[in-house]
Amino acid sequence: MSLDRYIRNKRSKAALFALAFILLLSFMAEIIANDKPIILKYQGEYFFPIAKVYTDARFGGDFPTEANYKDTFIKNNIEENGFMLMPLIEFSFNTVDYELNQPFPAPPSWRHPLGTDEEGRDIVARLLYGIRLSFLFAFVLTAISSVLGIFVGAVQGYFGGKTDIILQRVIEIWDSMPQMFVLIIVASVFIPTFWTLLIILLLFSWTELTGMVRAEFLRARNFEYVKAAKAIGVGNFRIMWRHILPNALVTTITFVPFILAGGIVALTALDFLGLGLGDNYPSLGDLVRQGKDNLQAPWIGLSIFFVLSAMLTALIFIGEGVRDAMDKRKR
Repeated sequence: MSLDRYIRNKRSKAALFALAFILLLSFMAEIIANDKPIILKYQGEYFFPIAKVYTDARFGGDFPTEANYKDTFIKNNIEENGFMLMPLIEFSFNTVDYELNQPFPAPPSWRHPLGTDEEGRDIVARLLYGIRLSFLFAFVLTAISSVLGIFVGAVQGYFGGKTDIILQRVIEIWDSMPQMFVLIIVASVFIPTFWTLLIILLLFSWTELTGMVRAEFLRARNFEYVKAAKAIGVGNFRIMWRHILPNALVTTITFVPFILAGGIVALTALDFLGLGLGDNYPSLGDLVRQGKDNLQAPWIGLSIFFVLSAMLTALIFIGEGVRDAMDKRKR
């Protein structure tokens, strides 16, 4: 079994557990790093600020805006009438620590285990939120681009002839377009957001699996079971979906972790160049830029280097393990 061979690959299995642990921490970011209490009790009533917004007036303040739980008056008021449980790191990815008595970026300390960036934001918090954002971005990009690429490659390979030639010429022309120039133009016209960047990168990434799927369908369309299905009147798309696609997916699935790693690198590179997400998002690429611009603060560059290296290395090892597990020659 392919699963048994994957389990026997110790390096790939260790990489899978390591990546799962990193992602688990990132998806628990609100509980680990936040400037809001996980739970608080005030005047006999329980509140959950990380899940719901409460006003300043609800805890004895004077304003109808969201409560600032680091404000001395609000904090004392809550502690006198109950309690509040703060996360391990009392800073979110966009929380500026104005209480530090040293210039930014501040070195690592008990208050900030990995220090702060040049704007006084906690690096651990930005890493936790940034890993989740980057992985979700790359996952959505990989999923949609893979579906589109597999569909186009299947149509090319199965029907062949003029359909294959026309689509192949379109793909060659499309791949020759300068992706970076298009991104620069779009970034100058629109404010980059998660979805605009996703759509732009999707326009250029859907062709990555097309060639492999096309080759598999070109090979499989002449098999006896495909000819037999055609002879008894089975529809083309039913043959493609039920009989050829499962075999083609064996080779394409092995490339998914590598495409996922490429999506993370693409978003990080765009953020590093200033063409990616703005300050409202936790950006790994922005930490890379800050590490380059602040060589006197090596904790910034070292932190983002080890995190990106661990994520990308784990994805590569996982991809190699899946490839070896599905390789018929190694059975």
